[in-house]
Amino acid sequence: MARILTVDPETATGARKDILEQVQKQYGGMIPGSYRILLVDLKIGGAIGELYQHLNFRDSSPLTKLQREMVGTVVNGIIGGAP
Repeated sequence: MARILTVDPETATGARKDILEQVQKQYGGMIPGSYRILLVDLKIGGAIGELYQHLNFRDSSPLTKLQREMVGTVVNGIIGGAP
């Protein structure tokens, strides 16, 4: 049982469902746990999603690849998401 409120891809509707479908295509069929958390509140989800992209995917990211993997592992473990 998840301890953090998340969006269930199976029951998502409206904008959340559309976003999850796009993310699923982008990530080869899986939905990262961070997106399931961010989509709970659409008002902040976009801004936090941009921050996530900025921290993780720019060339000058302050996080090492190992640190990014550690964050992903913890988030997915907490919510029971895909590895």
